[in-house]
Amino acid sequence: MIFAGLYNTTMRWAAHQHAEKYLAFVSFIESIFFPVPTALMLAPMAMAAPDRAVRLALVATFTSVAGGVLGYFLGAYALDLIEPILINVGYIDKYHTAVAWFSEWGFWAVIVAGFSPIPFKLFTLSAGALNMFLLPFVLAALIGRSAHFFMVALLMAWAGPRLESKVKQYIEWIGWLTVILIIAGYLYSSK
Repeated sequence: MIFAGLYNTTMRWAAHQHAEKYLAFVSFIESIFFPVPTALMLAPMAMAAPDRAVRLALVATFTSVAGGVLGYFLGAYALDLIEPILINVGYIDKYHTAVAWFSEWGFWAVIVAGFSPIPFKLFTLSAGALNMFLLPFVLAALIGRSAHFFMVALLMAWAGPRLESKVKQYIEWIGWLTVILIIAGYLYSSK
């Protein structure tokens, strides 16, 4: 049982005494370059400790915005160095989409980025590259990221304990279905 072991390990990590520090670190670097979404760490943490869900969402929000500010400055002053990396990791098309969203919606693009399938880090780089004013960027990032992280944390704190027994019961099915969906998504996007 592959996924049951992974699930149990994730839940142990989520309850670890340093889990909040790990969440802060992941949330910070995810806004700059890290490919794994913070919500994947936040969700089991909120499920493991529902009484700390608000605090966890706040930690994720503020560290994500702090990382976003660093991403903003990288976009403003080091885009020439970063662009080859975006090409190598296959993010250049998504980056151009983020730039187009900024051109059309500006401030609102950052808020929507909190729920977009386009990684937030591309919006932080875009905001800097397009010289968006820093204060509106930070305000929009706070709104978008807090809405996203509070939704995840509070939903998992509320529904998680009720769903945990079902998740454990069907974890292998859920895990293999997720793998199939990821492979299908990859094959579809590589066409």
